[in-house]
Amino acid sequence: MATDAETKLPLTSPDVNSARLDRLREIFPEIFTEGKIDFEKFQQVLSGDTTEAAERYGLSWTGKSEAIKNIQTLTTGTLLPARDESVNFDATENLIIEGDNLEVLKLLQGGYHGRVKMIYIDPPYNTGGDFIYPDNYKEGLADYLKYSGQVSGEGVKLTTNPETDGRYHSKWLTMMYPRLFLARNLLSEDGVIFVSIDDSEAANVVKLCQEIFGEENMLPTIIRRAKIGGGSDNKHIAKEADYVIAAAKNAEALPKFYIPHTEKDLRRYNQQDERGKFFWDTYSRSGLASEDPDSDSLYYEVEFPDGSKRAERWRRSKERLAVDVKEGEAKFVTTGSGWTIHFKQRLNEEGKRPRQILFDSMGNTEGGADLEKVWPELNFPYPKPCTLISFLAEISGTEGGIIMDFFAGSGTTAQAVLELNRQNYRNRKFILVQLPEPTERKDFPTIADITKERVRRVIKKLSIAETQKRKQEKSELKLGDAAPARKLDLGFKVFKLSSSNFKVWDATSAPKDAAGLAEQLKLMSQNVVENRGDEALLYEIILKSNLPLTGKIQSGKIGAQTFYDVADGTLAICLERKLTLETLRGIIARKPRSVICLDIAFAGNDQLKTNIVLEMKSHGIEFHTA
Repeated sequence: MATDAETKLPLTSPDVNSARLDRLREIFPEIFTEGKIDFEKFQQVLSGDTTEAAERYGLSWTGKSEAIKNIQTLTTGTLLPARDESVNFDATENLIIEGDNLEVLKLLQGGYHGRVKMIYIDPPYNTGGDFIYPDNYKEGLADYLKYSGQVSGEGVKLTTNPETDGRYHSKWLTMMYPRLFLARNLLSEDGVIFVSIDDSEAANVVKLCQEIFGEENMLPTIIRRAKIGGGSDNKHIAKEADYVIAAAKNAEALPKFYIPHTEKDLRRYNQQDERGKFFWDTYSRSGLASEDPDSDSLYYEVEFPDGSKRAERWRRSKERLAVDVKEGEAKFVTTGSGWTIHFKQRLNEEGKRPRQILFDSMGNTEGGADLEKVWPELNFPYPKPCTLISFLAEISGTEGGIIMDFFAGSGTTAQAVLELNRQNYRNRKFILVQLPEPTERKDFPTIADITKERVRRVIKKLSIAETQKRKQEKSELKLGDAAPARKLDLGFKVFKLSSSNFKVWDATSAPKDAAGLAEQLKLMSQNVVENRGDEALLYEIILKSNLPLTGKIQSGKIGAQTFYDVADGTLAICLERKLTLETLRGIIARKPRSVICLDIAFAGNDQLKTNIVLEMKSHGIEFHTA
């Protein structure tokens, strides 16, 4: 007979340490003794690759052990769907999640592990004021539920972080470390993260990313001109710039960063041959004198067609020039001032070009202008410009990939993704996460409400523009021509962080007396929380089964009972409270890879549960109950 432990679906977030230990066990099986790491043996195995030095290079702060503990603490929470706050819920692949991003990142570890192409975050700058994301959540989910008013009890307040506090930087680092660690797990092998930050913590963000991503995966820091003029932010030197720290999951797998040419650029490529478009560019002097002609490979003598010679520092090597001339990629040209060299500057694949790591003249006023286009009356502090995020999305090759922002603020990232998709009709998806931090507005009482409303307005604006464009295109079609087929995802699903839909046993709060314990066990036998709908149960099971929240879901009937097919047969879910053998065998006949039913559906019928576990196993189907 299968035990509950064997069939029960885990209701906690994935254990990120467990997967790492499994990899370590695979590489170094000899260092494990009775399931635990023998660190003395581990040091012997590594021999010369370890250090016994008391002082080591690295970043340390008061609270780092607490930050690491926050990573390892599992959450039992879930994400409740909110259809009435969503746009095109059933069709969209975009997500807006309301909740504490640390808890949400833990919940997404299963379904989104290695699936996110780009992460952009603009975390709260450490300015000495309130922490928007306080880590006085000692209980994690429990305190978040109090903070968001989902359970009664004293609310969790935002904490201040004055510069006179001995843990001024430490508090901020303790907040950021687990979030960056969990974010790395979500990145695809060729994924990249960008972190906007100012001077106060830029150096620390670099060191955090070096520790979490590895120094070999750090990319050059992007300098962003945030404003023009001194202002009153610093009495010594005007602070006109902030930074975008960049790190890759695996720099070796990261494609070279390109951005599309502008129309002005493309007009230069006005000639074409069998190899493609090009223009003749002047191949004269580099404009720089050689400091040491004897050791400079670009300094050499060129003989021209009339026999004249000239030695100087050229732009290409002597060997490359000889090949280019032979293949017609370069030619000698005589001008009024003498001989020079022209070469073919070719348009590379897909009309893209490398981009220098500098982002100029894109200040915060532009971010405000982006917001004003869709919501003129909203006054939101320091929104980032959409062009910055679009630029990052384009250079990192996000076409068709997921872009995530877990400090979503007013929703700039969503606007950037939606507008960029409409420009080139690529299917980028976004995941935004935002804490429901209170505002002083009655119409939009939290920042998360503002996030959702801004994205709704962007979608409405783009929908109108797209409709007008298609009407125009249709009117210009010739008889028999088909309108261009384009898919544009103008929607988002809303989910909200909350407690599990299933009662989770908590030994710390269990009654100590026999009568109270018996009553608690009786209540746990009906493990589905009251007043939670089937859709909430459905999405929690999908989430805890390590599947994405935007996968295809189809409902079906077997007799009078309903089941759900998730991700084309990957998972079948049945939420009926009393199952029949006919339903279970009907699900088996559809050959899903795994099946999950409610545990209460087998109440009083252990024989049915035992038999169906064996029958599922005989058909190669993984079976669980929730």
